[in-house]
Amino acid sequence: MSSHQVASTPEKEVAVRWGDGVTSTSPKSPQSAPKTRNYRAYSMNHLTTSFENLFKISTPKVREILSRSNSFEELNELLRSSGAADDLDELGDRSRLWSMMSDFLETDVATIQRKLSDHVEYTLARDRSSFDEFACYQATALSIRDRLIEFWNDTNFRFAEENPKRVYYLSIEYLMGRSLNNALLNLNIKDNYARALKGFGYLLEDLFDQESDAGLGNGGLGRLAACYLDSLATQNYAAWGYGIRYTYGMFRQEIFLGWQAEVPDRWLAFGNPWEITRVDVKLPVRFGGEVSSFIVDGVPEYSWEGGETVLALAHDTPVPGFNTPNTINLRLWSSEPSNEFDLQSFNEGNYSEAVARRQSAENISSVLYPSDSKSEGKELRLKQQYFFVSATLQDVIRRFKKRNSDFNTFPDKVAIQLNDTHPTISIAELIRLLVDVEKLDWETACSITKRTFAYTNHTVLPEALERWAVPLFQKLLPRHLQIIFDINARFLKEVAVRFPGDEAVLSRLSIIEESHPKQIRMANLAIVMSHSVNGVAAIHSDILQKSLFKEFNEMYPGKFLNITNGITQRRWLLGCNPRLTELIANTLGTDGFLTNLDILEQLRAHANNRKLQEQWLDVKLANKKVLAEYLQKHLSITVDPHSFFDIQVKRIHEYKRQLLNILRVIYLWQDLRAKSLAKQLDDVLPRVVIFAGKAAPSYHRAKLIIKLINSVAERVNNDRSINGLLKVVFIPNYSVSLAEIIVPASDISQHISTAGMEASGTSNMKFALNGTLPQSLVGFPQPDAWGLFSCFQQDARCGE
Repeated sequence: MSSHQVASTPEKEVAVRWGDGVTSTSPKSPQSAPKTRNYRAYSMNHLTTSFENLFKISTPKVREILSRSNSFEELNELLRSSGAADDLDELGDRSRLWSMMSDFLETDVATIQRKLSDHVEYTLARDRSSFDEFACYQATALSIRDRLIEFWNDTNFRFAEENPKRVYYLSIEYLMGRSLNNALLNLNIKDNYARALKGFGYLLEDLFDQESDAGLGNGGLGRLAACYLDSLATQNYAAWGYGIRYTYGMFRQEIFLGWQAEVPDRWLAFGNPWEITRVDVKLPVRFGGEVSSFIVDGVPEYSWEGGETVLALAHDTPVPGFNTPNTINLRLWSSEPSNEFDLQSFNEGNYSEAVARRQSAENISSVLYPSDSKSEGKELRLKQQYFFVSATLQDVIRRFKKRNSDFNTFPDKVAIQLNDTHPTISIAELIRLLVDVEKLDWETACSITKRTFAYTNHTVLPEALERWAVPLFQKLLPRHLQIIFDINARFLKEVAVRFPGDEAVLSRLSIIEESHPKQIRMANLAIVMSHSVNGVAAIHSDILQKSLFKEFNEMYPGKFLNITNGITQRRWLLGCNPRLTELIANTLGTDGFLTNLDILEQLRAHANNRKLQEQWLDVKLANKKVLAEYLQKHLSITVDPHSFFDIQVKRIHEYKRQLLNILRVIYLWQDLRAKSLAKQLDDVLPRVVIFAGKAAPSYHRAKLIIKLINSVAERVNNDRSINGLLKVVFIPNYSVSLAEIIVPASDISQHISTAGMEASGTSNMKFALNGTLPQSLVGFPQPDAWGLFSCFQQDARCGE
């Protein structure tokens, strides 16, 4: 299942793709970018039309001028002869710049080596004696980023010219994983980079471990967001992702005496070579203050003033599509103080007070999901959510106004997708910007907002359906509280008409929960003010429509729909399992499944091919050896790669039932001990049970489960009576890069969450795509790939 389905709008024209004339290359051939850019075929068409109109000359003549290497000089002569240029010096400078930027960087080995050495010496300021493996990684990343920027700039230029409808994906997390291998594969230059680095005495594979996983996400929510960006880029959509650039991510998990310990994830300690910091893009974000109202020409207007203002600084990361020049953007915001340093306090000796404002502002983008067990943590979480959506909407409106003047066309140019409830405050923020800043009337602003937003619900768990205390909202976002109360008052009138006299329904659907203190139900706000609400799997969507949001579904027929989550096969097959990718491509005679997974259906015709089955299992064994080497190197645990690898890797939570799994392991251990006494161990298949996942810092029961797993592992792994036939491993600090080692090596994966509580569980798709069998799929979407790949798993090698 690819994550190409875009939930942002039901219309077909979600966004404009690259037009005709952009040549696509085969993934099997070297990247064949044109030598001269001229901003590609789309810009050629645009310039041709422009110069036809300006100079009244024929299309062939224009194309002849534009296609030659001296085209910019001829354009200058054409301008001079026509008298169309008022400022030839300025135009000449601009033409010269365009001319110098008209070529792509070559991708041959010699050019790559030249660029690598340039970055080592001029960017990193390293000399030849200090060119170590980490410097090699940095130079490699920077040189690849140079090539990404070429496509990225051209993509942005094209969409700025075409002014299409754009998709903006708002997510509190992005679990991107490492970028080096992904970028090389999507740009199709991995082989040449491997040869170039080998010429310098380095292996490309050794550089992968020099890169830190970006600390921007935690689980399936963030990984889904990352897969969406990859698929949007690959399918040539005009799309941007927006989020927060966390300084320390969530946390780095370490295990001490069997217990989880959280330490800062210093993923930015040595910088991030993939990002571009936009020092020219800083947007103000206000908290607190007061709201005043007044009448202008008989219309009430509002002014939000005072309080604390911080700045949102933009950091951009190019996201390349696979086998396409389309390269979209992930813009992340970091927080800064509006007044960086209090010199007066410093001069008076109040040194801590002098930098207190900076520390307070920077806290907003420091950590993903700060603990909300105390009021300070709740306040920081709300600040984070508003901080990133306020900066994002200011940025979106600024971009819209560059090419459009009528806000009635805003929904025709902008689609905003809310990835769960975290960005829902953006609804009130857009209304505030439209009413208070752009001076639109309330009805128009609400209509625009409803046609712009779409909401993806990810869970039915009560704690994940966010609620915010009204007093906290009043303290931090007083204007938004007014707007939400106004939305709710109008909405409840509609409810009263639809369900006359039913106070219970009125209470359940109200955006404001009448508790003590009153609470704002963010999921209800998202449903009321979005044109589309989707679940992420058939069973999940069914629960939303028939149970959790039953009355909402009755009020808004057709608003609720299902869009099953997916994964990107570029990372979860080509990237993490190249051996299996090659085997499938050779078997089918095509690698088209890297953009169209339906092609894998053709494997059914080969299900009984004994040679293919043996090759398939050889690939699995090779991947298991890689994981076994990792366990030995990092945990000093020795496992036999011929053992049966039984894996459960998920966020640690009671509903995901790691507790049930470890109880099963205890039963297996006791059974082996009994068989040992009876001398019946000869026919037992060795098994390695692997756990990985993080527990939320304040989730004590989840931490107890981790402790239990490690305690059981200590007993089982040191029990000589079972002859090493059962090993238990907990791998700390689960991440995308770790999953890329674990998933291809798995024989069976445990998907045993409580039925109905796992929204989509996309990890099952990753395992299925890598030829793994599932253990219990009750309550899960069941990808057809389970049956497709199961025929290649043989009992004699890895079955139960």
